[in-house]
Amino acid sequence: MKKSVFVCVTAFVAVGLLAASPAFAVCTKIQSGTLIDGNGNPISLGYDQYGYNYQAHMFNGLYDNFARPIPPATTGDVNLIMKWSNDWLANQDCNGDHKLDRGLNAQTGESTGESMGWLTNHVEGDCLTASGDSIHATYFVKIVWVGPAPVGPDPWEGKRIWNVYAGPTQTIFTK
Repeated sequence: MKKSVFVCVTAFVAVGLLAASPAFAVCTKIQSGTLIDGNGNPISLGYDQYGYNYQAHMFNGLYDNFARPIPPATTGDVNLIMKWSNDWLANQDCNGDHKLDRGLNAQTGESTGESMGWLTNHVEGDCLTASGDSIHATYFVKIVWVGPAPVGPDPWEGKRIWNVYAGPTQTIFTK
């Protein structure tokens, strides 16, 4: 009996500490209905009209819609699937700006404002070549945050993009 009481009390204390932690107490989740995208539109659960599902860290839609144009594209020949880590773009707001956090530290609940972690883009569809020929193409890239370049030799030399990211995996297929 003493052992089961101890286990129950320990579990309640642990849950209470997590709930009282600043990282968990101040973060607003998508379910609140108060978070907004870059255009000021509310973010909701599930896929939106553009193809974003922020809760699942995913975009699945027309390539022309990834930048959230107004109005959204309804036709197109190129599809895009993006997936990202929580460090790249979180599915919550912990800094109080009503937008999803970038570079969220899960331990402290603080956001750096810089996307960290990784992002993948898988593009597939019909496009025109420079000579005007129509081809079907598939393109994949994984972009990873690797931090600033070191003073000495850089293990990411030749693969760096945008200073703190590397795009080491790229594949293009056509048929």
